[in-house]
Amino acid sequence: MKSLDAKLTAIHADPGRSRDFILADAKDADMAFGLAATGTDPVTGRPRSLAEFRDQIREIVAQGLVDIMLMSPSTAEVLTIDQRIFDASPVTPAVRANDTSDIHAMAGSASATEPSRPFRSATIPQLQTGRVDPDLSQPMRGPDLGLYSITPANQVEADIRSLEAYKSFRLEAELAGFRHFLEVFDPNVPATAPDDVGRYINDLVVRTLAGVPRTSRPLFLKMAYHGPRAMEELVAYDPHLVPGILGGSGGTTFDAFFLLEDARRHGARAALFGRKINGSEHQLEFVRHLRLIADGEASAEDACRSYHAALRRLGIPPRRSLEDDLQLTSNSTAYASRT
Repeated sequence: MKSLDAKLTAIHADPGRSRDFILADAKDADMAFGLAATGTDPVTGRPRSLAEFRDQIREIVAQGLVDIMLMSPSTAEVLTIDQRIFDASPVTPAVRANDTSDIHAMAGSASATEPSRPFRSATIPQLQTGRVDPDLSQPMRGPDLGLYSITPANQVEADIRSLEAYKSFRLEAELAGFRHFLEVFDPNVPATAPDDVGRYINDLVVRTLAGVPRTSRPLFLKMAYHGPRAMEELVAYDPHLVPGILGGSGGTTFDAFFLLEDARRHGARAALFGRKINGSEHQLEFVRHLRLIADGEASAEDACRSYHAALRRLGIPPRRSLEDDLQLTSNSTAYASRT
């Protein structure tokens, strides 16, 4: 059994007591940022190639500490269907199932400032098999799990359009046996954004899923962390929603570790980090320390100190001194910072 399935079973069996925590690496940034998605080599400062980016994915999957590896459909085809690196791994492959207009964050793009428009690059059969017309007599070797994202604008026409697209996706996914988790971004249009964004997002999630039967519901949620009150409200309403957080801006190492620690303390049961892992000095060590915090085996401060000690052992210079890296800075929820 994949670790994701085991943890979801344990969480639903006893939501109030289960300490199981789902950790994911989000390596799907090429669906948003284009050339900048792969990041830069921490030693040379040179932009990584797509091949090097995929090598990082292979290393993290081999490490086996994340529960989910989220990829773009093109990368998932190579690593899941062609190379089958997940066959003997506890890690579940997942694929970004839609790429709405607000995540089109290429250099010079203004798309992210306008109300989100639904868009999907690939069909579900393509995500599962790499083909639009698969041979149904053959096993489906691609991912059976996808991330579907919604970005509300708090504008009726735009939001109804997004909900209709989500409905169509759910119906197609149910027929195909394709599972999904739901990402709900904060509103990206400042003029119509509500004052209490945390409560608004909670209400949007509850209202959206109230009309969805069990067979079409998401496995878990991915949202910006709006602090203890908003997280505890959602958990108290229905812990079976399995709330998860997204990583936020690059920031300091302590920013990432404290975000995970605080969200977990107040009821989050999943976290997806993308930019924070990809931008770290050593991705395997960064993931190892995220896992320690997610499992309640280390505090954010202790993990930060331990991470710096690991960098010293590896002979890797940190971007910041330990003192500076222990500082808590602000986290943006603008798309360019929220993967």
